[in-house]
This record gives sequence, C-alpha cells and structure tokens, in this order.
Amino acid sequence: MIKIALDAMGGDRAPRAIIEGAVWAVQEYDCRIVLVGKERNIKKFLNKSDYPKDKIIIKHATEAIKMGEPAAATVRRKKNSSISVGIELLKKKEVDVFISAGNTGAVVCAGILKLRTLPGVERAGIGIVFPGLKQSYIMIDAGANIDAKPLHLLQYGVMGSCYCEYMLGRRNPSIGLLNIGQEESKGTGIIKEARELFEKTKLNFIGNVEARDVYSGKVDVVVCDGFIGNVVLKVSESLAEAASSFLKQELTKRLLPKIGAILSLPAYRAIRKKVDSSETGGAPLLGVDGRVIIAHGSSNAKAIKNAVGSAIGYVKHKLNRHIIEELKKINV
Repeated sequence: MIKIALDAMGGDRAPRAIIEGAVWAVQEYDCRIVLVGKERNIKKFLNKSDYPKDKIIIKHATEAIKMGEPAAATVRRKKNSSISVGIELLKKKEVDVFISAGNTGAVVCAGILKLRTLPGVERAGIGIVFPGLKQSYIMIDAGANIDAKPLHLLQYGVMGSCYCEYMLGRRNPSIGLLNIGQEESKGTGIIKEARELFEKTKLNFIGNVEARDVYSGKVDVVVCDGFIGNVVLKVSESLAEAASSFLKQELTKRLLPKIGAILSLPAYRAIRKKVDSSETGGAPLLGVDGRVIIAHGSSNAKAIKNAVGSAIGYVKHKLNRHIIEELKKINV
C-alpha cells in the first residue's frame, strides 16, 4: 500500500483543510497517510472525523515554517519543522511521497538539500498542469530555479515530456521553448543556446512558442526558467479571478443578462472546474531523488484529496525511473 507524508501545518487553511483532505483521500484511495505536524493541533480536528483508523497516523513535528519566512535560512534553522520532518521521512524511504501546501521555497530547498537530484539532473523544476483550449499541458519550471542555464532547460523538457507521457497519457509529447517570438533569432543567448541543444536530440521539439500560444494547445510541454514560469502562473491565476469578477459584474447589471446567466450556469461551472487549481491538486517537484508534490497555498480539502490521487499515480507510473532513462539518451 502506498504511504504518503502530508504536511499538516502547510497552507492558508491548515491544519483543518489538510486533515479533511487526508480523511477524504483514505476513504477514496488505497493508501496510508502520515500527517506531519503538531500532534495536539492535528488531533483536535482528526478526532472529529470518521476514517479507517489504520490508514492515518501522526508524526509529531514541533515547528512549522510560515509562508513569508526565507526558505533556505528557515529550513536550516527549523530542523524539526513539518516540511523538514516530512522530507526526512521520504529520504529514509519510510513514505513513498511527500505533499505540502506550505512555503514553496522551503519545500524546494528542503527537497534539494536532503534528497539531492536524480542522476543526470542538475536543477529540479516545478511542473504545473494548465488547462488548454484543446487539452491540458505542463509548464516547467514554475519557480524552483530562477536562473536556469541552457542545459537545465533541456532537462526540464525531458522531465516535462516524461510527465506528459506517463501521467497525462500522451505519446511523443510536443515540446516548446517559451520565448518572445517564434523566430530562431529571437530571445536571450540562453534561450538560443537551449534551442540548439533541443534540436540535437530526438525529442519532439517544435521550436519557440510565444506566451499567446501556451493556452492554445499548440504544445504538450512548455519549457521556461522559474522566473518566467512563476510570472505566467501568477498572472494566469489573477486573470482567471479578474475575468470571473468582470463577468459577474456585467451579468448582474440588468434583468436580461441575469436570466441569461441563470441559463448558462452549467457552462460557467464547467469553465470554473477547468481553471480550478483544486482539480489538479498539486505540482510535482521534478528532478529530485524522491517524490515531492507542492500543493497550492490556498488548497482546500478537495485539492489535498486530489494531490494524494496525483501522488499515487506518480508512484505507480515510476516516473523518476523513466526520467533517468530518458536523460541517459540525451547526449550533451
């Protein structure tokens, strides 16, 4: 049975939403969950829940890392934080996956420091699955490494392609390099060099893609450095919220739009589901020698339950093994 360590103290709605998500997950999936955090706080909510008692256990951690704390310094200082303890459980192979909705920088830092990277990987990257007009796609990196070199971008392409193939079920996924234009002459020296590296491989690399192309479904994997990726992520989240607010304002101004809005409710709900981060649950930290999933800071119980589902797929598809095998084929 797959065993998952879950950071009970991480996230804006912790520990309640994390614990509710854990209870939901063990009722739906064949797994065991280790809730990592302050035992007293966890028991306060867990004791109110009905769940298979053999499927959830508590691992006490005396400290918690807050969202605004500096990542590297805090990970080193708070050695008994829920993030550090959870990653340590993963390192010792006492669990198969670690999930946290807490401080992203701290999760990345702890994962890299304690687990190191897979053979052939120089920098880990966060992979985010986005909805597209045709189908979903994965963007990597979304914030783990803001100063990527050409080789790192190539490795992101390999890792994103593996994720797309084995987790999303796409054969021979297409890969695009995020740039300010499709032409070979466009972009920084790093982007140009990365493009040359991609073109020397047998990957399904289609060249540069612009920001306007990412939601079109033109490619399965969008590759970029963590600085650009995080900006894309935050702007996308903000735009989705703003568009929803604009639409609501216009539809409630007059009677006829109100009637139309009521009739269109099923369509609105379907769209909302597509852009809802709780549907995907979390983003994998690809490239570390272990399985780490980073959930959104505002994760609710549904998001945590779905993150557990993603974690189970991560284990069953042996994703890290496939990444290692594919990197060996890249001769750079």
